[in-house]
Amino acid sequence: MQRGSFQWMKSLNKSIILNKIRIDGPISRAQIAKETELTPPTVGTMVKELLAQGLIKESQLGASQGGRKPTMLVLHVQGFHIIGVDVGPSQIRFIISDLAGEIADELLQEIDPSIENEAFLKMLKQGIQLLMNQHPSLQFIGIGVAMHGVVDAEQGISIFAPNLDLRDIPIKETLEQSFAMNVKVENDAKALALGESWFQVGTAEKSMIAINIGQGIGAGMVIDGKLYHGEHGIAGEIGHMMIDLRGKKCSCGNHGCLQTIASGPAIADRAQELIDAGNSSILAQQHMPLTAEMVHQAAVAGDELARAILHEAGTYLGIALANLIHTFNPGFVIIGGGVAKAGSYILEPIMEAMKSRVIYDRAQDTVVQLSKLSDYGSSLGAVALVLSELFQPET
Repeated sequence: MQRGSFQWMKSLNKSIILNKIRIDGPISRAQIAKETELTPPTVGTMVKELLAQGLIKESQLGASQGGRKPTMLVLHVQGFHIIGVDVGPSQIRFIISDLAGEIADELLQEIDPSIENEAFLKMLKQGIQLLMNQHPSLQFIGIGVAMHGVVDAEQGISIFAPNLDLRDIPIKETLEQSFAMNVKVENDAKALALGESWFQVGTAEKSMIAINIGQGIGAGMVIDGKLYHGEHGIAGEIGHMMIDLRGKKCSCGNHGCLQTIASGPAIADRAQELIDAGNSSILAQQHMPLTAEMVHQAAVAGDELARAILHEAGTYLGIALANLIHTFNPGFVIIGGGVAKAGSYILEPIMEAMKSRVIYDRAQDTVVQLSKLSDYGSSLGAVALVLSELFQPET
């Protein structure tokens, strides 16, 4: 869909009505007017346009309130689709999603570690085009990109992707020129938070934090359905929260950052250190570099060293979470990323450490749960970037 069309679709009154139908549909025109405090003629005009655009559709008749039964309205979730792109440290996941987050197709491509800016942008364009070509009957409303590293979300520029050593990539500008669609770009952890808010928690209007634990550790914070970026766009960089002043040196130059203790590589390094020190473990039988996934598999097999390593990492994560709760006091906390696949081996020590450290008893009841979006958290978060602008525009 052309960018001008997208802007026309997301006028404020339309978005208010559209969001009301999304959340409360099936719903009548009269009920929309009553609950949004828009006039019935305004609702009628906007609904007529939304029906013509194919964003909503009429469903069954509602209960009579003394006159004719009203025609109910619902979101036409398959009327339009969105391309979601998750750029990780080593691979790119492309998905096609409808307006409800149902994935219609996907494509996974490995990234050459030595890739440069132009080749990276070409890879993005080719992956998106390939998916679109495979579904010529679908109407696409926008493209969302979740990019690891430091992102200027307003300009749609990847400032620094540390694992690929890429800088100043004009993602938004390049993709909008190539596809003539609205493009949103965001840090992957922040996108994950928005995706969890829209598609898992189902409470986009409440406060929440999503923590992405993989090769690094990042967090996204959602307030009233909106991502919080901070003054300089670095809100949520909790991987660089200093936990141990005498700890290992981090890639950022500081010592004892959380990601040097509890990220995937940190878990693997800790296991290797303990094995080298003579500790017994089935991991010592491995003839390849250890990974956090191997540590998890060993824990499942009953290896006490592996379980202790995950418990230690979870404890540090719980300390960080207590700090976040004291600072931000969210209603929900979602744990995602590769390390979250360790399940209870990581979640239980997180909860123990968090509950023993928060200063207010009600804060101990903060809902903390593992992501149910699996490997699609950030790619669905990229989809939510487009949806949030359509349904909840800045006023």
